[in-house]
Amino acid sequence: MQKTVVLDVVGLSYSLIGEHTPFLKQWFASKHQATIDPMLPALTTSVQSTYVTGKWPSETGIVGNGWYDRIDSEVKFWKQSNKLVAGEKIWERARKVDPNFTVSKMFWWYNMYSTADFSATPRPQYPSDGLKIPDCYTHPGDLRDKLQKELGTFPLFQFWGPATTIKCTRWIADASMLVDQWHNPTLTLIYLPHLDYCLQKFGQDFSKIANDLREIDDVCRDLINYYEKQNAEVIVLSEYGITNVSKPIHINRILREAGMIRYREERGLEMFDAGASPAFATPDHQIAHVYINDPSVFGKVRSLLESTPGIQLVLDKEQQKEYHIDHERSGDLVVMADADSWFTYYYWLDDARAPDYARLVAIHQKPGYDPVEMFMDQTNPLIKLKAGYKLGRKLLGFRYLMNVISLDATLIKGSHGRVGTAREYHPVYVSSRNVGNSLVATDVHDQIWNTISAGVLEKQTN
Repeated sequence: MQKTVVLDVVGLSYSLIGEHTPFLKQWFASKHQATIDPMLPALTTSVQSTYVTGKWPSETGIVGNGWYDRIDSEVKFWKQSNKLVAGEKIWERARKVDPNFTVSKMFWWYNMYSTADFSATPRPQYPSDGLKIPDCYTHPGDLRDKLQKELGTFPLFQFWGPATTIKCTRWIADASMLVDQWHNPTLTLIYLPHLDYCLQKFGQDFSKIANDLREIDDVCRDLINYYEKQNAEVIVLSEYGITNVSKPIHINRILREAGMIRYREERGLEMFDAGASPAFATPDHQIAHVYINDPSVFGKVRSLLESTPGIQLVLDKEQQKEYHIDHERSGDLVVMADADSWFTYYYWLDDARAPDYARLVAIHQKPGYDPVEMFMDQTNPLIKLKAGYKLGRKLLGFRYLMNVISLDATLIKGSHGRVGTAREYHPVYVSSRNVGNSLVATDVHDQIWNTISAGVLEKQTN
């Protein structure tokens, strides 16, 4: 089979290609370029699962980056077991044709316990003293030690949060090339998240994101030059484009004011109680799943959301079928924001009573996605000193809470997740093969398959 590399440059759209991306601009011009119609939801885990299976979220079960577990009565975001993704993966299909086929899955989501030959994904250590220590999880297990011996510890705190830099994306790129040198996989899937952060923080403001564009351009240059020397076919794609927004919708506050949200008071703070709430939302960028525990409030909730400014679509289970998102994990209602809006998870009405995790980078504790984790609290002029003090406690081995995150949702200037965006903001698909001008998300699997199996198909034809 044809050695193939897929670079997932998160957030990349043709609107970003220009003077700040000289390598990609030139490389794209020498290839066939297409756009991918955004799917609902246009979110990392959902789109990646569709790309590797050729199945919609209604079939894979990945209806978002998180959902409400109705059995545990808990909201669960950013889980990692690949067993959550239903459907045959593209490398499993390839092995049926060529038993020698191997795949390296570098930081694509749902990476743990997959059938990939080589994989790596963020996975901090959580010792019993309450600390969080940067690390990653790999298969085989010793791959972690080999990579970190060569590259240093995976820079987890530059992967997400207010300290994000190109360093984590560069680490992923370097690790991918090392795995290729050591094992020569047939297919390599590489996740490059860098643009995701600056675009959510600043939107498409080139005065603020120009350097980030140059940095990702340099990483792509190094990867493409390396892999082309290995006679690999390189595909550059993205999961979604990011568009400018200015209006956060506090959907759970709206539901709370309608009497739908329950919480427990602990130490003067309000802790969200999903299982006891008649209805609540799990926000995820520009979509939100609304789960209704009390069927008698369904009509009231639907009417409330349909009359909320900034909400464009409200889909019940039957209507979700049109968008291929109907699944037992999807909300009783799925709502989509308009082009200028996005959803927060905030449910408290007084910031003084916000839960302690609200001011932390705490992706597994919050009942929804929180892009404001990329900003420190700008209302506190001493916030950097506070962060330094907290870091000092960590280095000395003391317990600490890095409670420095802002609660100002208006800081976010870019978002994604919805359908109906202009074509220049659609995700991209660039390769040496002509695939036409536009693809739907399920086509991506087929186009990657056509690339890796080209040699086999040619032999069969001959």
